Amino acid sequence: MYVRTTYVTGDPGKIDQALDGLVVEAVKLLSDQPGYRGYGLFADRELGKIVMGSWWDSVETAQTSNEHLQQRRAELLAPFASSMSMMTVEALAFTPSPKAEAGAGFRLGRFQMPPDRLDRMAENFRSSGLPAFEATPGFIGASLLADRSTGMGSVGTLWATHDALVASRAAQSAARAKATADVPMNVIALEEFEVVILDRRD
Repeated sequence: MYVRTTYVTGDPGKIDQALDGLVVEAVKLLSDQPGYRGYGLFADRELGKIVMGSWWDSVETAQTSNEHLQQRRAELLAPFASSMSMMTVEALAFTPSPKAEAGAGFRLGRFQMPPDRLDRMAENFRSSGLPAFEATPGFIGASLLADRSTGMGSVGTLWATHDALVASRAAQSAARAKATADVPMNVIALEEFEVVILDRRD
């Protein structure tokens, strides 16, 4: 499974307009494309950040869908966006078909590590990280995504409510430390978002 990630920043005063357009159109546009397996839309309305991830069954379908939809995506984001970055990454480990309502919580940790240690990281994530998350109240799902050529990646966790997201901070910090104890990893950013849309069909 592969994920096309998009990270957008812009004017917080204009973020609602962009989100409204994506809510109306995004899933329909994406699900009409071959190989579609899911979509997540997450927002930090206060700071003006949008994170999107579209899930695909191959690198090729991810790239083809991007070519077909990039113009419409740009139009939907134009009133808001001042910067945008995109990459296609592999889903090394994930919770199948998580379900979350709008307003749920999403935590995103971005990291970089030696590419040859990614498989070890994925093993630790499955054996230690996920069981620890699953024991934490309000946990819905998680994913480990990475670019094997650069070692850049992210861990995303989903929580049933904002309160559950806040309450999980200490437990997730401990789980993260345990899961990466023997893997050299530099955490680049740790952020929290509101779930706007989650549609997973894997």
